[in-house]
Amino acid sequence: MIGRVVVANRGEIACRIIAACHEAGMPAVAIYGPGEEDARHVRLADDAYRIGEAGVTGGETLPYLRADAIIDVARRSGADAIHPGYGFLAENAAFAAACEGAGIVFVGPPAEAIAAMGDKVRAREIARVAGVPIVPGTADPVPDAATAARWAAEHGYPIALKASGGGGGRGFRIARDEGEVAAAFEGASGEATRYFANPAIYVERYIDRPRHIEVQVFADGHGAVVSLGERECSIQRRHQKLVEESPSPAVSPDLRRRLDEAAVALTRAVDYRGAGTIEFLLDAGGAFYFLEMNTRIQVEHPVTEIVTGIDLVAEQLGVAMGRPLSFGQGDIVSRGHAIECRVNAEDPGRDFRPVPGHVTLFRPPMGIGVRVDAAIDGPGEIRPEYDSMIAKVIAHGRDRAGAVARMARALAETTVEGVPTTLPFHRLLMAHPAFGRGETTTAFLTDFPEVLPPPADAAGEPGGGGDAAPEYRQVVVEVGGRRLTVWVRQDGGSSPPAAGARRPVRTTKRDRLGAGTGSGADPDEPTLPSPVQGTVVRVLVETGETVEAGQGVCVVEAMKMENTVAAHRPGTITAVLVEAGAGGPGPGPPPPPPGAPPGGGARGGVGGPPRGRGPPTGPPPPPGPLPGSPGRDPTWPSSDAGGITRCRQCRREGWPPPARATGRRSDGPAPDELEPAWSERAAGGSMGRTGTRAPLGDRVDPSISRSWVGARPGAGQAATPRAPGSSMGPTSMMTSSTPT
Repeated sequence: MIGRVVVANRGEIACRIIAACHEAGMPAVAIYGPGEEDARHVRLADDAYRIGEAGVTGGETLPYLRADAIIDVARRSGADAIHPGYGFLAENAAFAAACEGAGIVFVGPPAEAIAAMGDKVRAREIARVAGVPIVPGTADPVPDAATAARWAAEHGYPIALKASGGGGGRGFRIARDEGEVAAAFEGASGEATRYFANPAIYVERYIDRPRHIEVQVFADGHGAVVSLGERECSIQRRHQKLVEESPSPAVSPDLRRRLDEAAVALTRAVDYRGAGTIEFLLDAGGAFYFLEMNTRIQVEHPVTEIVTGIDLVAEQLGVAMGRPLSFGQGDIVSRGHAIECRVNAEDPGRDFRPVPGHVTLFRPPMGIGVRVDAAIDGPGEIRPEYDSMIAKVIAHGRDRAGAVARMARALAETTVEGVPTTLPFHRLLMAHPAFGRGETTTAFLTDFPEVLPPPADAAGEPGGGGDAAPEYRQVVVEVGGRRLTVWVRQDGGSSPPAAGARRPVRTTKRDRLGAGTGSGADPDEPTLPSPVQGTVVRVLVETGETVEAGQGVCVVEAMKMENTVAAHRPGTITAVLVEAGAGGPGPGPPPPPPGAPPGGGARGGVGGPPRGRGPPTGPPPPPGPLPGSPGRDPTWPSSDAGGITRCRQCRREGWPPPARATGRRSDGPAPDELEPAWSERAAGGSMGRTGTRAPLGDRVDPSISRSWVGARPGAGQAATPRAPGSSMGPTSMMTSSTPT
């Protein structure tokens, strides 16, 4: 029996597992990391333990990846089981084995099954032996890009380069010709190393425009293996799912039978126990091929729960306690149709780039046939260290048309304010005729780009425009007893707000440039900032190189996604201020670019000569609160006036503002002299937006538009290079000469 469960996860899946534990009469113990003391999953749990980050030289740093600390929490809390959810340690065979060795029940499959299916090359061989069709590919990992290119020359393009030790869209690149192989191999191997600590890459033929079909399976310790039907997950960005539905509109009864048989055969082949998912690619001719097996509960499990009426998480707990499944294959009947939309803090208009920040309002939909699994239940933080998901909205109808109509209604009722989200995309998708007809493939967003909304404005809604974007105020009036909502322009004009606006949009040029996750830089500015807080993984240009507007200059990883930062104007690179690699102190300041004033530095950027102001003079004012902005100093100039804004963490923890002209704390030592408690907070040194070096480990709060830590370089100051591989806020990346 299980008496108490540690939920080794966060966000909506942790809340879902905690609910299942409570329904089963089991106390649930939450874990949380720094800054998550008031997270929803922490408040829902019966007990909670904080896990700090590991040392920066010890490998993984995120609290949810610290296996030893999680097992220690189980011991200290008196728990006898750990549920890993999905992601993090859910598919880590070593963690499952460590739980077993500690006498703690791992709510998941045996470590041997995780190891067998976690190695994608080995899993392909197991599938082949079990009689499950596989995509043509290499039998072993390929050592380099040249080997991959030779295989492609023999078998044909396009090819997929995939991480041997991972999945979920990580470590996955496509090469459509020989010229793309080297970059694809480097990108896939690098991402595989960061996410799975395994750089091994294998090659498959890439099937163009397939459907992504997966089958939910369940097995117990008494010999039962059951299929619960398929889900379609073809609507994707960056090979990661956005929309899931069950059943698939493309699967006939005969195809469903064959998919179920293949999934059950493969599950039996690895002596599986618990919930799992077998993923397939379905081509236009109706042939299907094994893709991978996910040895965990899936993000999209609610659609299967809704159409089958079976609580998959409750069954996980029961199987972990040694009980047989509460249902058999003959009990599985799919009723109606279910669709799930992932509401993420991402800007669909900027290639779904993540936008961490503070959600000021979350209002979920209600009504018949609607379910919401959410990470927050009001205002909350979407943290840059983790996944961008805010909530999952699931709608159920008697048929697919009814489910689509219900989802459209639910999305219209859903409100998220404070950050851009995928809601505008989902609303457009539900209204698209091709989606309504079920004509979905993994290339849907490429084939139908009209479902992508324009880039979001600072308030998170689709919009933007010129510098003189009018401000509106919403007013409720009654005319003849009828309630009406009207929009009033603040400047006295008469034009209505943009079509589809859901609330007043109050933007300035500065807001729009700072809110999005595209390059976001003003073409008139000489600064190229990083649009997101993250880690530099690749630099794509060199000093002296000429670039065109839109050309990629750097790759920054943020919220589990790689983001290519593009040049916002043509120019010649004169200095590169960032490096990829391990953390550590940054090098010294670069020489000023040609033509810079004596003793002066250039603000990082791709563009013309620097326009920055000189350093402010006089002592910094004392800290104090601003009305409506706790922790801000009313006498402290805004970033436009003085170039300095303390980040939210600095204000919350009471750190004083940095010295204006030196990038130092006004009452503290130079960055290299900082105490360990500060300097070990993260890997590498950090900078403000324009390149000034701040104390080691400091972070710029991404929810504050255009925040700085340290002085803004201007006359008499030189931008300082960033520490290799360290986390970035909205940071300058390079300097340039005048545009070409």
